[in-house]
Formats: sequence, C-alpha cells, structure tokens
Amino acid sequence: MNMKKKVLLMGKSGSGKTSMRSIIFANYIARDTRRLGATIDVEHSHVRFLGNLVLNLWDCGGQESFMEQYFASQKENIFRNVAVLIYVFDVESRELDKDMHYYQSCLEAILQNSQEAKIFCLVHKMDLVAEDQREQIFKDREDDLKRLSKPLECTCYRTSIWDETLYRAWSNIVYMLIPNVKALEYSLGVFAKIIDADEVLLFERATFLVISSFERKEHRDAHRFEKVSNIIKQFKLSCSKLGAKFHSLEVRNSCFAAFIDTFTSNTYVMVIMSDPGMPSEATLVNIRNARKHFEELESPNSNSLNISYQN
Repeated sequence: MNMKKKVLLMGKSGSGKTSMRSIIFANYIARDTRRLGATIDVEHSHVRFLGNLVLNLWDCGGQESFMEQYFASQKENIFRNVAVLIYVFDVESRELDKDMHYYQSCLEAILQNSQEAKIFCLVHKMDLVAEDQREQIFKDREDDLKRLSKPLECTCYRTSIWDETLYRAWSNIVYMLIPNVKALEYSLGVFAKIIDADEVLLFERATFLVISSFERKEHRDAHRFEKVSNIIKQFKLSCSKLGAKFHSLEVRNSCFAAFIDTFTSNTYVMVIMSDPGMPSEATLVNIRNARKHFEELESPNSNSLNISYQN
C-alpha cells in the first residue's frame, strides 16, 4: 500500500525552486540547472521514497499571474490535503514585501484547507551573500518569517545549490515524512553497537539524502552527512555517464575505515569504524547480515530484530 504525501513547492518566479528539485530528485548537477526554463503553472511529479512512501510533488510556477490564480480559482485544488509546504525565498530579492505578501496568502490558504501541514521556509541563493554576513541575514529573515507565520509554525533553512546546505534542508524535510523513522533509528543504533561502529547512516538510494543515522562517537564536523551526500551523488553521476553502476566504496586511512554499500532496495548504508586494522570482510559480512532485517523494517508490518553478526 502506498503512502502518498502531497508536497507543495512554492515561491516567486526565479527563486530557485525547479533548480533545487532537479538537483535533489532528477540527478542534475548545479551548473546544469542554468538551462532550466521557468515553470508554467504547476508541474506534478511522483517521487518514490523508501518503499511505500511516495512524495506527490507540486512545483508551482511563481509568475504573478499564476500566483493570483492559486489563491483565487485554484485555491481548494492546490491547498487541500497538503502534508508539507516548502516556500522558497530568493535572499537577494528586490521585492521582499511582495514575497512576504504571497507567503502570507499561502499560509491563509493552508490554514483553511490543510491545518496539519508542516511548513518549511528556504532562504535560498545564500552563496550570493558575503560569507561574514550570512549568519546575521539568515537570522533576521528567520525571525521575520516565524513572526509572520503565526499561528502556524515554520522551520527555516538557509540553502544554496552550490554546497551541502541544500541536502541538509531536504534531508530534514523528508525525515519528518518517513512513517517508521524511529524504528529505523533504533535498529541502526543496535547495529552500530553490535559491530562496534563509530557511526552508521542510511542514505535514500535515488536522491542520496540522509534519512537516518546513529552516532556513538561525537564528530567535529556537523555538516559531514550532507557533504558525503553531495560527493557520492556527483560520483554516482560520473559513474553512470561512463556506463558504470555505483555499488560500493571503501575509504581508509590511519585513523578510520569507511564503507558505503548498497543496502536495502531503497537505501545505501555507510559504516564508520575507528579501528582501521579491522579486516574489510568482517564489516561487509555484517552489512550483508543486517540487510534482511532492514528490508523487513521498510515493509510496514515488521518489528523484529534477530540478526547474527561476526565479531
């Protein structure tokens, strides 16, 4: 049985909605998005995510004439049964008042038609802002948006298609939609302890978004997951251009060994071991042994954990 979640992607024309959608879901790299044209009216796409979760993505063109229609003749059709509203603001926009006006119109329509929807605001194109000003500009914008959104609550992220911030925002958004994410996290924790890993994380197979992770040792780089998502996705795309299929990867140095391997039919797993002397085969056998359990977790009627591991 498919679990469908309707996701509205909105924001003024040129704010970067279609570019980010194409990078996350359609395997574009940032520089290729320059050839994307403006979205006309609403573009629908269905993205299968983790087994039975399907994101029904509505990318809504942001030209004024379309925006006016969304709030007039199309209001019910667009804003009914929405699970998530993602509103994209171009940080360099010259028409901030108008942006905020449209955002508030969206919120009113959400309040009337989909009160339970989760709301995310992406302050986008942050790469265009001088690095020493980004924190303050984002903080000011976030304060404004949170105030304007009341009585609804919004979560804000700063994003750019040129770095890992885009992956962080979308990973967090999708994380909130996955039905059994707590069971996944619990099992990852058990798996990490049994095989004595520092860290284990799951990536969704097509998008390479991080959907769940468990950390047993604190790591100094808070953005490492998104950086890995970004790097591996680029690497996967390079492989496919050469007609090769990306399957697994092993990286080791004097401090650690890292393994990325195909896991379930919908995920890749990454395992970090701080004992670089540990033979690869032991970790790969453990990953293989855990597959069946995680496959079962992704099918909705399961809650068993009976895996045997090699030490």
